[in-house]
Amino acid sequence: MRPSKMTIIVTLALGVLLGAPLAATGQPREKVPRVGVLEPGRAPGGRCLPAFRQGLRDLGYIEGQTITIDYRFADGDPDRVPTLLAELVRQTPDVLWTHSPHAARAAKQASTTIPIVVGVAGFLVEQGLAASLSRPGGNVTGFELGDIEVAGKRLQLLKEAVPRVARVAVLVDPTMSPYDDVPRNLEPEARSLGLRLQRVEASTPEAFEGAFAAMVRGRAEALMIVDVPLFVRNSPQLFELALRHRLPTIAGWRRYAEAGSLIAYGANVPDVCRRSAAYVDKILKGAKPGDLPVQRPNKFELIINRKTAKALGVTIPSSLLIVADEVIQ
Repeated sequence: MRPSKMTIIVTLALGVLLGAPLAATGQPREKVPRVGVLEPGRAPGGRCLPAFRQGLRDLGYIEGQTITIDYRFADGDPDRVPTLLAELVRQTPDVLWTHSPHAARAAKQASTTIPIVVGVAGFLVEQGLAASLSRPGGNVTGFELGDIEVAGKRLQLLKEAVPRVARVAVLVDPTMSPYDDVPRNLEPEARSLGLRLQRVEASTPEAFEGAFAAMVRGRAEALMIVDVPLFVRNSPQLFELALRHRLPTIAGWRRYAEAGSLIAYGANVPDVCRRSAAYVDKILKGAKPGDLPVQRPNKFELIINRKTAKALGVTIPSSLLIVADEVIQ
């Protein structure tokens, strides 16, 4: 006997009703991790953020599919950083990522529980963000530059590039401890090279003119610039003044050489930021930030600005040009 049309309809309806709970009780969708990113600079970021994103891609993450990233950009205004971090914290991310000393401190103030990975900064221990390099403790870990160790090498390179130099001004931002101690820490290296150091302070762009006037009074023959956010943001103004006063300069990052520094020697920042993605990955997989040691750079680059050398009348020795990672013409 063939089933009636009504019987077929009822049977199909029952199948749908009975099947629905079975589908609902199947394997739950895997949670997509969420990362909050605070870029202290402008969109799309300088050299650090793109490298970090590339690091995530290298690890197999696909934005919008296997990972969600909430971005905030401070546009170079440090006063905006706390507000933007508060917005990110309200999104309850699994990890916060940022870079620069100021942003790292602000992230720690914004949350003491959300894991924080610092893409690149300086002196995480001295700033109180990590208990030690080997075991940071707390909720902050990441990568730091170790500038004090590298600063001695910068003095050597400066002396090799301009052998006549005997007096070197060291420009610091006194509001940025422990960078403030760099001149004092450099004294042994300076003595071994036959150099005398002059500590000069500037905590605002408006103070730059006065700082260079102090260098002139101190008969400085060259200038070392300590790597702090103020000097990075205003590097074109600094190097314009250095050129006006005929002072060969050395600083840390590639960005300084591109802005006009005679020499830049320091960590390969994109490489450090790319490596920081691995820490985000480890934390998303269950690692605690306090157990992940703070790491240091393992790649450094020497950039020489030959255009600046020509403007200053400085002949860079071929021994330096040969080993330079890049010579800006």
